[in-house]
Amino acid sequence: MTKKDFITVRSYTPAEVRKLIDDAIDIKAHPAKYADALKGKALAMIFEKPSLRTRVTFNVGIHQLGGFAIYLSPAEISLGKRESVADAARNLERMVQGIMARTFSHKVVEELAAHAHIPVINGLTDYNHPCQAMADYMTLLEVKKEFAGKKLAYVGDGNNVAVSLIHTAARLGVHLALATPPGYEPAAEVVQWARANGGETGCKIDLTHDPIAAVTDADAIYTDVWTSMGQEAESAIRLSIFRPYQVNEALFAHAHSDAIFLHCLPAHRGEEVTDGIIESARSFVFQQAENRLHAQKAIMLNLMR
Repeated sequence: MTKKDFITVRSYTPAEVRKLIDDAIDIKAHPAKYADALKGKALAMIFEKPSLRTRVTFNVGIHQLGGFAIYLSPAEISLGKRESVADAARNLERMVQGIMARTFSHKVVEELAAHAHIPVINGLTDYNHPCQAMADYMTLLEVKKEFAGKKLAYVGDGNNVAVSLIHTAARLGVHLALATPPGYEPAAEVVQWARANGGETGCKIDLTHDPIAAVTDADAIYTDVWTSMGQEAESAIRLSIFRPYQVNEALFAHAHSDAIFLHCLPAHRGEEVTDGIIESARSFVFQQAENRLHAQKAIMLNLMR
C-alpha cells in the first residue's frame, strides 16, 4: 500500500479498503504475530475533542505493535493558536513516525497531512470518521460473513459518522439506506460521490426521511447520538426533531429477523436507542468498539511500517 495518510476512505481503492479490513481480522486473530511490527516507533496523538475509544485504542494499539504513543492535549499544542498547524506538523515529523489527530475542523487534519512527511491518521473531524467506519464494516463482516447483498440501515443524523459509512459502503459494495429528518441529510456531494464511484463494487445508496423504509429487510441497523460534540446548543430542538428516529423494538421488527444493532458509542440510552435494543442479543456495539483497536492497528501497520 502506497498511501501516506488515512484522512478519508475515498483516497483508498476497494482492494486497499478490503486489505485493511482483512489485515485487521488477522491482527485480531493472531496479535503475537505483529508484536514487534512497529518496534520503537512513536505515534503523536493530537486531541482537540475528548475521547474514550479513540485514545485508548490508538494508545494500546501502537503499544501492542511494539511502538508507543505520546498524548498531546489542547492545552499542550493548541493547533493554530499557540503554533501554526504547519509548524506543528514540521516539528512532529522530525520526532515521531506518525500523527493521529482528533479535531473539530477537517481542514486541520488536511493541513497536518499537507505539511508532515510522515503518515497522518484522521481520528475524527467534523467532516468524517474513517477509523470508525473501518471498525463498523469489520464487525459487519465478522457477523454476516460477507458484504455482497447485505443491507445496512443508518437512522439518525447525517453527520460525520454517516459520511464515512457512505464512503466505505461505496468501496465495499454494501447497500446502505439512510433515514434522516428533513434538513439533516448527509451532504449531497458525499452521496453523489458514492453513487458515482460505487458502481464497480455494486454499492447502492438510498436516502429517505422514513425510518421504516430504511430498515425494512436490513441486515444491520446503525444509529448515532442526535447531538454531537459542538452542537450542545441545539440539543433541545434536536431531541424533538429526531424522536421519530429512535431505534426501538417496533422499528427493529421491520428488519430481518437476524438483523444486528450497531452504534459508534457513546450512546444516549432512551434517546436514539432504547435499552432493550442496545442490551439485546442482537447488539454488537461492544464488539464493534473493540474492533476500533484492531482496525486502527491495521491502519498504523500499513502506514507506519
